Amino acid sequence: MVAAVDGWQRRHAAGGFPIAVAKKFVEDRASNLAVLIAYYAFVSLFPLLLAFVSILGFVLEDNPSLRAEIVDSALARIPVLGSELSGEVQPLTGSGVAIVIGLGGALWAGLGVTVALGRAFAEIADVPRPEQRRGLKARALGLALLAILGVLLIVSTVATGLAVGGGIVPAAGRAAAVAGSVFVNGLALLTAFALLSTRPRRLRALLPGVALATVGTLVLQALGGWYVDHVITDATAVYGTFAIVIGLLSWFLLGSHLVLVGAEVNAVLCWRLWPRALAGELEPADRRAFERAAESMRMDARERIAVSFREPPAAKGS
Repeated sequence: MVAAVDGWQRRHAAGGFPIAVAKKFVEDRASNLAVLIAYYAFVSLFPLLLAFVSILGFVLEDNPSLRAEIVDSALARIPVLGSELSGEVQPLTGSGVAIVIGLGGALWAGLGVTVALGRAFAEIADVPRPEQRRGLKARALGLALLAILGVLLIVSTVATGLAVGGGIVPAAGRAAAVAGSVFVNGLALLTAFALLSTRPRRLRALLPGVALATVGTLVLQALGGWYVDHVITDATAVYGTFAIVIGLLSWFLLGSHLVLVGAEVNAVLCWRLWPRALAGELEPADRRAFERAAESMRMDARERIAVSFREPPAAKGS
């Protein structure tokens, strides 16, 4: 049976391409990377919300209604916990020095998720560790990504407000809201892929994975709304708290898997890593995949050897 399936998927791209994506996903241990991203997304959520609300409070100090609309729009994109946080997240207050220190700490803590995403994209692209972005460079890219996402959120909120103020009929308004959500999600994901991907970086090479992740994000947001309506709403106080935490973690975990699958799709397409063998003789795509992984491992080993020679010898008795 395996041989029959293997022969069919080698001859047909409709079967061979998804299998190649799944094999590379397993070979890259992308599930472990997704778990790490979900963890950092969970612990980065509240610092990023605090920083976002504080910056909005400073920029839109003279327009509190627009500031409230933007915050509500941001919270609405977190289906499991957004409604619970509405009106609860307040900007930082105090002296100017205290606000700057608090804002810097919140941003530094929130950049963990962007660093984890960048490392995952680098692993999927078989970038050797010596060539991966580290330290301040990785966090600077993450900060640029967060700034762009914040601007996109503000622009989408303003555009939605103008559409509603223009007297659009309800049906057209709903269609416009869905189209706007698709556009904003797609643009945000395209920005993330472009900034965090070491390679490929061409727009045409990024679009397949971005399109897959955009559609999946809409499905996840719908599932999050269903989870709130059918599980959390009627739960007791204690169980409801656990349901919120588990639901939010699950949402982040599914989302991180979805984004990494999109990155795997782009990698398989870029280097034509399909069809892959399930049994029997290896395909050229298998050899290309193994050669890329081996080259990355060789460069990692050279870096470790170079570091070990640069380190001073340990003192006697240590």
